[in-house]
Amino acid sequence: MMLLAISNGAKTGIMVVAMLVVFYFFLIRPQSQTAKKEQSYRDGLKVGDAVMTTGGIHGVITGVEKGYVYVQVAQGVKVRMSKTAIQPQVSNK
Repeated sequence: MMLLAISNGAKTGIMVVAMLVVFYFFLIRPQSQTAKKEQSYRDGLKVGDAVMTTGGIHGVITGVEKGYVYVQVAQGVKVRMSKTAIQPQVSNK
């Protein structure tokens, strides 16, 4: 049986590459996928959608502009806010 002789430098290089692969698949990739889903959710907002802001305020969208939405939070109270302030809904499926 023949064993492969690998130098310490090569072993270190292999470990660094392996750690980068692990970081990519367990940290970077899921975060970018989540960001894409949130962006598509915010791009699909329309009048009449019930939403919740990142601050926990619930309301209904009454108007949509590029980058902004108007949310009615109470009778006669409308707030203009950035689309990034709208939190994507979590489904219980």
